[in-house]
Amino acid sequence: MTQRAADGHHEIQVRGARENNLKGVDVDIPKRRLTVFTGVSGSGKSSLVFGTIAAESQRLINETYTAFVQSFMTSAARPDVDALHNLTTAIVLDQERMGANSRSTVGTATDAFTMLRIVFSRLGDPHVGTSSAFSFNTPEGMCPRCEGMGEVTAMDPDQLVDREKSLNEDAITVPNMGVGTYNWETFASTGLFDPDKKLKDYTDAEWEDFLYKPATKVKIGTKSFNYEGLVVKIQRVYLNKDREAMQPHIRAFADRAVSFADCPDCGGSRLSQAALGSRIKGVNIAECAAMQISDLAAFVRGLDEPSVAPLLVNLIGLLDSLVEIGLGYLSLDRSTGTLSGGEAQRVKMVRHLGSSLTDVTYVFDEPTTGLHPHDIARMNDLLIRLRDKGNTVLVVEHKPEVIEIADHVVDLGPGAGQHGGEICYGGDVAGLRASGTLTGRHLDHRARLRETFREPSGHLSIKGAAQHNLRDVDVEIPLGVLTVVTGVAGSGKSSLIHGNLAGRDGVVVADQSPIRGSRRSNPATYTGLLNPVRNAFAKANGVKAALFSANSEGACPTCNGLGLIFTDVAMMGQVASVCEQCEGLRFTPEVLTYTLNGKNISEVLGMPVEEAVEFFPSGQAHAIVSRLADVGLGYLRLGQPLNTLSGGERQRLKLAIHMAEDRSVYVLDEPTTGLHLADVDQLLALLDRLVDSGNTVIAIEHHQAVMAHADWIVDLGPGAGHDGGQVVFTGTPAELISDADTLTARHLREYVA
Repeated sequence: MTQRAADGHHEIQVRGARENNLKGVDVDIPKRRLTVFTGVSGSGKSSLVFGTIAAESQRLINETYTAFVQSFMTSAARPDVDALHNLTTAIVLDQERMGANSRSTVGTATDAFTMLRIVFSRLGDPHVGTSSAFSFNTPEGMCPRCEGMGEVTAMDPDQLVDREKSLNEDAITVPNMGVGTYNWETFASTGLFDPDKKLKDYTDAEWEDFLYKPATKVKIGTKSFNYEGLVVKIQRVYLNKDREAMQPHIRAFADRAVSFADCPDCGGSRLSQAALGSRIKGVNIAECAAMQISDLAAFVRGLDEPSVAPLLVNLIGLLDSLVEIGLGYLSLDRSTGTLSGGEAQRVKMVRHLGSSLTDVTYVFDEPTTGLHPHDIARMNDLLIRLRDKGNTVLVVEHKPEVIEIADHVVDLGPGAGQHGGEICYGGDVAGLRASGTLTGRHLDHRARLRETFREPSGHLSIKGAAQHNLRDVDVEIPLGVLTVVTGVAGSGKSSLIHGNLAGRDGVVVADQSPIRGSRRSNPATYTGLLNPVRNAFAKANGVKAALFSANSEGACPTCNGLGLIFTDVAMMGQVASVCEQCEGLRFTPEVLTYTLNGKNISEVLGMPVEEAVEFFPSGQAHAIVSRLADVGLGYLRLGQPLNTLSGGERQRLKLAIHMAEDRSVYVLDEPTTGLHLADVDQLLALLDRLVDSGNTVIAIEHHQAVMAHADWIVDLGPGAGHDGGQVVFTGTPAELISDADTLTARHLREYVA
């Protein structure tokens, strides 16, 4: 075949990339190959892969749409890079939690439930109608009582009022409804109730009106009031909002006063009685959606019906892909908001495995998060399958098992933050091993088993745990040692630990969930560091501390202390630009004239943590930044927005805060997420320090270095979903390796060999 110029475009070329900490990076990435990007946390991997290559690809695609279509999209600025050549369409599969819309399930997100609905509309007996009659998101398919939500709310009146008091004595205990407030007035001044009468003395009719009367116009003299019962008002004012959008004290009240129960009409299935009455082989669609996906695949295989044969082939293929990717333990009715970051990424991945598109760039962010070593091999097979279809696969990853299968490795560093942002190595895996870079040196590094195991000082008992797939589990967690809870994804680890230890006295949970906060939140505000810093500036300059807050008097008036101006451009969505007045520094020129040890407040907030440890040699500020450095966040800038942090960084930030508290039991959920092989050693040293100073550390973890370093292992399994939920081993790692035959034992034996 004749060679054409088009055949020469076999590399993505990046020239002069300067996003975040990248230092004018030039790199060539082979197309239709699997490239793994390595380097310590904060070395610039995500800035290169997500912030430069994927961002520019997606921006260029968006520019091909009409201005009208673009008006519905978020507008992105061009990355800070001199040139990018030979880009292809980029599809990003990251660990962002899938929309926590309560109507979104694994079935709706993967289209498996859509296919199932069509099957039931053709084969169901009695015949009900079109596939929309089996959808809980359409009026004809949803249960009318719960409107397709599957749940109804019940409110406990005794959490809303104190019946021993009258209205004038502050009987209403709901936030923002105390004596004298507008909300209180609508009860006390309507004339419907005697404000001095104790609530326990109300007649049945008064009690009914007080709690449940629907919105009614009430006239008192010349004044008109809109009156509604207390429960009706709470439902409207508080409970119709997304729980995450509530203020913390309102959320705490809602959690206390409101209970959720399965809808009595549909039994929690969300569907109408007609949809539930239609069956195939005696099974209705809700029972299919509640099955474990591996069981549902077997059920669908047994349907031999020529009229829907092509659809059944596609549905079986999709269900098999979910099983193969390690999600066979989920069910289609599982809400997407309850999936972990790793599960969410794998659900997104399934949609692309069956795609006919090729020559696409797939971008993954630590796809092994949440995966046991047993599952990583399957994930590797999927990455290779995507590549072999003719796609370019870019993976940001730390696990040696994934680095081993790369065609090409790009190693960034040498350090993090300002010490990173350079290409340390580019080439094959053998070359990486011989390169002498931090990653190359640690690729074959193995944590050893302990010489001696610490003796427990007591035990935390869990009795009869039965959440989700747990089968009446009893287990003793030793105190005063490092315990690692392990098992394949879906074996019941989180259910066991979070479901039974969280909320106990002295137990603190540091997880990877997003940190609530606005664009203004950063490590300095979140950790309380800003208070001693502001006070130090105020004392050094003889002025008010409020001047040194970008949320208070010192804020630049043009951007209100954000450093950015957000402009709504009618056809182009919201565009962010650096504030011209303060040039992104966030403070007024007057505030920036005040210094502390030669630096102004903006320069201090721009410091990485490791520099701040030297800058604040003593006092409260030193204690806070030292804890941040201890948890491996030395490269974070004090003023870096929290919404730019990864899940692993968020967990370590929470851990740093909790280390200041007088707690004794720390529960960590995959603390190695986002950590380079070299940083795992630092994490293990930190966990040892916590234990040696009298604390208990319980880590849910798949990383074999952490398992090997543990004093005690609790292994769940033997499989996932209904094949898991049992404790299959408890003991020391040495006993696990010598005596057990669980999946964990097999992999750990191989690891330490």
